[in-house]
Amino acid sequence: MKLFYLKNCPYCRQALTWIQELYQEDEKYQQVPLEMIEESEQSELADRYDYYYVPCFLKIRKNFMKEQLLKTLFKRYLRTI
Repeated sequence: MKLFYLKNCPYCRQALTWIQELYQEDEKYQQVPLEMIEESEQSELADRYDYYYVPCFLKIRKNFMKEQLLKTLFKRYLRTI
C-alpha cells in the first residue's frame, strides 16, 4: 500500500499519528506494507499515480476488477446511512 502525504498538511499529520497509534495498539498492523511518498520531495514518483488529495492511500493490484470495487464501496456506504 502507498501513502501519499505532505509534511505541512494537518490532515496528513493526523493520519500519520493514527498510523503510529495503530502500530502501538497491535503489532499485526506493522505487517501492512506501507510505502510513504512525500509528494513535494518525491514529485516524480508521485506524478506517476492518479490521485487528487493528500493524505491518500492507494492499494495497487494488477487486473483488479474496478466494477466490483465500485459495487463494494456503494454497499458499504448504504450500510452506514
